[in-house]
Amino acid sequence: MKNWNIQEAEDYYGFKRWGGGHFSVDDDGFVQVHPAGDARTIRIHDIVREAIGKGIQPPLTIRIQDLLRTRVIELNECFIESIKNEEYSGRYRGVFPIKVNQLREVVEEIRDAGEDYDFGLECGSKPELMIALSMHKNSQALIVCNGYKDDEFIELALFGRRLGKEIYLVVEQLSEVRQIIEIEKKTNTEPLIGVRIKLSTAGEGKWASSSGEDAKFGLTSPEIVEAARLLRGAGLEQSLRLVHFHIGSQVPNILTIKKATIEATRFYCELQKMGFPMGLIDIGGGLGVDYDGSKSNFESSMNYTMAEYVRDVVANIKYVCEQAEVPTPDIVSESGRAIVAPHSILVTEVFDRISKLSVGPQKKTARKGKRHPILKELDGILENMHEGSRLERYHDALQKRDDACNLFNLGYLDLATRAEADALFWKICDQVKREAADASYTSEELEILPSLLADQYVCNFSVFQSLIDHWACNQLFPLAPLQRLDECPDVDATLVDITCDSEGKVAKFVDVEDERTSIRLHQLKENEPYYIGVFMVGAYQDIMGDLHNLFGRVNEVHVFLEDDEEDGYYIEDQIKGFTVRDVLRLTQHEASELTRNFKRQIDRATREDRVRPREGVNMLETYTAILNNHTYLKV
Repeated sequence: MKNWNIQEAEDYYGFKRWGGGHFSVDDDGFVQVHPAGDARTIRIHDIVREAIGKGIQPPLTIRIQDLLRTRVIELNECFIESIKNEEYSGRYRGVFPIKVNQLREVVEEIRDAGEDYDFGLECGSKPELMIALSMHKNSQALIVCNGYKDDEFIELALFGRRLGKEIYLVVEQLSEVRQIIEIEKKTNTEPLIGVRIKLSTAGEGKWASSSGEDAKFGLTSPEIVEAARLLRGAGLEQSLRLVHFHIGSQVPNILTIKKATIEATRFYCELQKMGFPMGLIDIGGGLGVDYDGSKSNFESSMNYTMAEYVRDVVANIKYVCEQAEVPTPDIVSESGRAIVAPHSILVTEVFDRISKLSVGPQKKTARKGKRHPILKELDGILENMHEGSRLERYHDALQKRDDACNLFNLGYLDLATRAEADALFWKICDQVKREAADASYTSEELEILPSLLADQYVCNFSVFQSLIDHWACNQLFPLAPLQRLDECPDVDATLVDITCDSEGKVAKFVDVEDERTSIRLHQLKENEPYYIGVFMVGAYQDIMGDLHNLFGRVNEVHVFLEDDEEDGYYIEDQIKGFTVRDVLRLTQHEASELTRNFKRQIDRATREDRVRPREGVNMLETYTAILNNHTYLKV
C-alpha cells in the first residue's frame, strides 16, 4: 500500500482479474466501464451524479445495456467459431433462461442482440412462458419449456406450436409424458418434446445439488425407456427431438462439464438408435462467472474461459456422436448467468462509520484519582515497557481485558473503568496490527487483527433485497469504491446495511487466493458522498430479493453508449424503486386504511389535549407524505 497508484488500485480491487476487460480505473481515480470491451468508456460516478440530478437517489441499480449485447454476441460467436474449427455439422441455437432476470428491459435487450443468431428463450413457469410467447418474434429461434408443468402450462405451449413457434416441452417427470399425450389428443396439436436426464455425473459448486441422481428434476434411465415406450404407443415418436441436462449453475470446474456432456450425449445417441428423430442436445446452464478473478475451481470462480467451455462442449459432443455413428445434433445452451451478471452494478452510499477505535483511552493529563491496577498494566502494554513481542503483548492485553470483564460482571469494577480498559485494549490491538503490517512474518493469531478491528461502513441498502445470494449462500461479489482510487485506502472495513437484522452485512470479499474478511476503503470526508459499487449482480439478485424490512426494489437507470454525447453515454430509462405505499400494498396494507387509523389516534390525542390541533395536522401530513416516498434512507 506504500506506493499506491492507479495500477495498485486495479490490482487490489481486482478489476483486471474479474472484469473481463469491461472495468478499469481512469487517471483521476474513478471506476469506468467499457461496455463493448473497446476504448469507449463511461465513468460510473458520472452516471450516479446524473441520476441524482434527475431525482434518482442511491441505492441504485445501473444497467449497462450495451454490455448485455456484448455478452450475447460473445457467446454466439464463440460457438460459431468452435463449430467451424471442429468441422461440426450441427449449429448453435442458444436460449436465454428468463428466470435469471425476468425484467422486461433485460429480456428485450437480449432478444434484440440475439436476433441475428436466432437466439431464443427458456421458461420454467407459466408466467415466464407467457413472457416468452409474447416477446418471441423470430420463427427460427427456440422456446424451451422447463420446470414442473400442469395442463395449463402444456396447453399454453401448444398454443405456441399453433402459432408456428418451435417450442419444446422438456419432460421433467414421467407423469408429464402422460399429460402431454392427453392434451395432444384434445387439442390435436403435435408437440415437440425433450427429456431431461438425471446424470450420474455429480455437479460442483454452490448449486451442485441441482444435478446428479438425487436431483429434483429429470428422468432416470428406466424412466427414459418408459417415456419412449409411452410416446411410441401414442404415435408421438416423431415428437421426441431433444435431450436436456443441467449440471448446476456456476460450475467452477471444466472437467465436470466435460463428463456431463459426454454422458448426456451417450443418452442422445441411444435415443437416436431407438428410432426417435432427435436433432438437439440442450446442455443447460452452468457456464460460470469469475466473480473473484482467481481463474480457479473455487466456487466463486471458474478454471476455464467462455471459449474453452464452448470448445470442450462442441468437441466432446462430436467425438461421442462419431463413435456411435450418429449425426451430430444442434447444440442448445441456457447460459443466463454468464450473459447478465456483468451488466448490472449496485451503487450504495456510505453514510456512517462504526469503529472500535472511535473513542480512545483518556489522555494521562485528564486522568484523575487513583488508577486501577488493570488500567496501569494495560498502560504498560501499550507503552511496551517490558519490550515484549507483538504476540506477547496481544496475549497480555487479552488476559487483562478478560480480567476487567470478569470484575465488571461481579460488581468490582465501575463502568468508567471498564470503558477505559476496553479502549486501551483496542488501542493495543491497533498498535500491534500496524507493526505486524510492516513485518516479514506475522503469526497466525495476529492475522485476525485486521478483521477484528475492521470498521463497519453503514451503507444505504438491504443485503436481503439486493444481494440475496451473499446472505443465502455466501456468494461473493466484487466490490470497490467508485472514486478516490488514486488515493491509498487506509481503513479496513466491512459493510453493514440499514435493515434491523444482524445478518444484513457484507463481511466476505473476493481475493485472488482466498476470501478477505475485510476490504480497504477510504476515510469518509464530511459533505462528500462516498459511493461503493457492487459488481456482477445482474443474475438472480434483481428478482430473488424479498421484502425484508419492506425496503423493496431500489431505483434503477439504464445506460447506453452514445458517441455523440459529451460523456459518451446517455441514460435511456429511469425506474423509480418501491415507495412505502408500494411495499405496504404488497403485504395487504392499504395506505388509505392506515391513514384513517392514524388520523383517529391523532383526533383522540387532540381531544385529550396531548396534541395541539396544528401539531396533529402536521403529523398527518408528514405521515401521508412518507407513504409516497422511497423506502430507503435519505442520506
